[in-house]
Amino acid sequence: MDDSEKGGSSENRRKRLLFRAQRRGFKEVDLIFGAYAEAALWGLNEAELDQFEALLVAPDQEVYAWLRGAEPVPAAYDNPVFAGLKAVCGRKDPKWNA
Repeated sequence: MDDSEKGGSSENRRKRLLFRAQRRGFKEVDLIFGAYAEAALWGLNEAELDQFEALLVAPDQEVYAWLRGAEPVPAAYDNPVFAGLKAVCGRKDPKWNA
């Protein structure tokens, strides 16, 4: 079920996801998710939004371990959206508050 079927708009869903991405409660993950969301969220299709939302509800410590490469990424989360988050970590001069 997409957001419009739940009574909301795709734009509202993206705004909610952006807010959640920036306020997960784990500063490092907030910065990574927030930077990715600001750059990519409006270009994601519904399936990718679902993938992003699934990553938002995954435990912070686990996501951080996956992003650092300390733990393998479970198959359920190993998707293009996660690859985009990982790419944020590899930036030479990250702009966290762009």
